[in-house]
Amino acid sequence: MRPNELKSLLETAFPGARIEVASPDDVHFQAVVVAETFAGQATLARHRMVYAALGKRMGGEVHALSLRTLTPAEAEGG
Repeated sequence: MRPNELKSLLETAFPGARIEVASPDDVHFQAVVVAETFAGQATLARHRMVYAALGKRMGGEVHALSLRTLTPAEAEGG
């Protein structure tokens, strides 16, 4: 899977989110997801939301995913 494909999946799951995805080899990914929907959610819950959006791709097409999940306020330092 290419980074732009993963980004597209996340954009569908988190409309209006700011998303950055990088990958050195198309199986190990780093993603930053900035979404208002994360407000009031613990880090683990946020990550589970992302994993749920990717479904069975996790562990398959996406072998590893390093995540940074933030609300817009957190991303701006507030």
